[in-house]
Amino acid sequence: MFDIGFSELMLIGVVALIVIGPERLPRVARTVGHLAGRLQRYVTDVKADINREMELDELRKMRDSMQKTASDFESSANAELSGVEADLNRSVSDVAADGGDATPATDETHGVEQGANPVETAAASAVALTEPAEANPAPGSR
Repeated sequence: MFDIGFSELMLIGVVALIVIGPERLPRVARTVGHLAGRLQRYVTDVKADINREMELDELRKMRDSMQKTASDFESSANAELSGVEADLNRSVSDVAADGGDATPATDETHGVEQGANPVETAAASAVALTEPAEANPAPGSR
């Protein structure tokens, strides 16, 4: 940092010995050492703070780019959903205009009518499960 060599340190030590004297030199050297340590810790803390601020700035930039990407994705998904909704509404209106089909389509995997209200279907299933089976008595109950 200051580019001080060994010869310069020896010269400073000799001058300090002459000026301060041999009795007070150890105490002054200890005080200078403590001050130098505090200075080093202060410089280290400042460097750490600067590094943290740089990392926070990078995280803010990353957060902003992620928010922009998420909003772009949301807007494209909403546009696609509105397009699908418009197509479905058009299809429903075309079927209604043609007179429609008298028999509702059935979902082959679950035996549920397509377009049926899922809450009503689930409620009807629950009632069917809780009603006693009176028509078919259990075997061996006679």
